[in-house]
Amino acid sequence: MKLVYLTGFMGVGKSAVGRELALRLGRRFIDLDAHVERAAGAAVATVFARRGEKAFRRLERAALARVARRSGAVVALGGGALLDARNRALVARTGTLVRLTCARAELVRRLRPQRARRPLLAAGSLGARVAALLKARRGAYAGADLTVSTTGLTTERVAARIARRLG
Repeated sequence: MKLVYLTGFMGVGKSAVGRELALRLGRRFIDLDAHVERAAGAAVATVFARRGEKAFRRLERAALARVARRSGAVVALGGGALLDARNRALVARTGTLVRLTCARAELVRRLRPQRARRPLLAAGSLGARVAALLKARRGAYAGADLTVSTTGLTTERVAARIARRLG
């Protein structure tokens, strides 16, 4: 059974929707960032601060390679996991990619209280940072099999929509 991967910008709800979707589909839920944290022995923010984004992306790629060998799970990818072409190819080979989107204003509202834990949002205006990162990542998210907006919706409604569309 193919994996179901959830992608999208930070704050769109990948982990929350992933847990709910896994329950609805009777599958296991895997949070890729949690796998990276276990392998690194530190939180994502700590890895970024101490070792840098490049080291984090190497750990993320290795964690994805391990996860992709499983079958049938729902996997929440990190917001930048698909920036790596090797990760995009692996996801395309091993599963269905669901892109979650959200209106920028709502993303900024959701991310404001989490900013301290989000290393890529630390500098400058939050709105400007979100806009720049969304623009930079547009191409990485473009290959999704399904796209579902989370704007103004509960986790349950988003998961239900995805489950219906997956058939």
